[in-house]
Amino acid sequence: MPFSSLAPSLDVELRPDRPALLRVDPPGDAPSWAAQYREALRAQVTEHGALVVRGLGLRDADQVGAVFTRLAGPLMTEREAFAPRQAHGPGLYSSTAWPANQPMCMHHELSYLLEVPGLMLFACLTAPGQGGATAVADAEQILRALPSGLTQRFEREGWLLTRTYNDEIGASLTESFGTDDRAEIERYCRAHAIDFAWQADGSLHTEQRRSAVVRHPLTGRRCWFNQIAFLNEWTLAPDVREYLVDEYGEDGLPFNTRHGDGTPIGEDVVQLLNTTYEAHTRREPWQDGDLLLVDNIRTAHSREPFTGERRVLVGMGEPRRLADHCPTPEASER
Repeated sequence: MPFSSLAPSLDVELRPDRPALLRVDPPGDAPSWAAQYREALRAQVTEHGALVVRGLGLRDADQVGAVFTRLAGPLMTEREAFAPRQAHGPGLYSSTAWPANQPMCMHHELSYLLEVPGLMLFACLTAPGQGGATAVADAEQILRALPSGLTQRFEREGWLLTRTYNDEIGASLTESFGTDDRAEIERYCRAHAIDFAWQADGSLHTEQRRSAVVRHPLTGRRCWFNQIAFLNEWTLAPDVREYLVDEYGEDGLPFNTRHGDGTPIGEDVVQLLNTTYEAHTRREPWQDGDLLLVDNIRTAHSREPFTGERRVLVGMGEPRRLADHCPTPEASER
């Protein structure tokens, strides 16, 4: 879409260590304002990867849902969630349930789906007392900064996500697949290139191989696009990892990532990925009423630890089926 020619129509602040920021006078009707400026806002997101809009005064779920749909059209229903969310309307969710004192490291939302969100939308109803920023990092810069030998292997082999669903940790089958019916879940897995096996205790184990490097559908530029570090065991706090390994075993963790050939990813690789992300992180502390738009393919995002109450609503829009996103396009027939 030809957004870039409209980018100069908004007075956006550009700072090297923070995402692009647009300050606006509080509009009388935020959804109407979003509809009026949609193309200009999307131009800025395409140009800069992420944009904070400050001054809209977003204050409740109905208003946020209306703003999101004016900007992105129909919102996506989340599938294959890794942790529970609370729904506030069609395609409108709370931020992921995650301990406030634990960071959620950089990732691209649902990058293991075959059809991924092209646009992430965040709205802050209540800013935390301290911390809690939804920080961002440019995936093109991350790809250039990582060692070529590492990225070439992942580009050649892809990455493997393994999951074992249980009733204690992470999203349930119903929360992930929208049903607990085995036949429906199996049909979904076959249609979405997911290998699956039911365990003796009734739990479901899945594996799916996806590309780690993709070309952006609008710019054609190569992006480091995955959740290799975020969903890997070595990103967990040491005591949490030790508990999960003791409880479920190395091969039964609720989620983990591996090289595309199935071999484990070392702790040193995960630390390198996370330190590279941190070196390229841009953060803007939330203020009440803020809107954040993120190009989910070009830009990774995180959630930093926080204190106090933090209420952020999330929407996912513009689903994209990337031509180079699945190294093994055939679904399992198991």
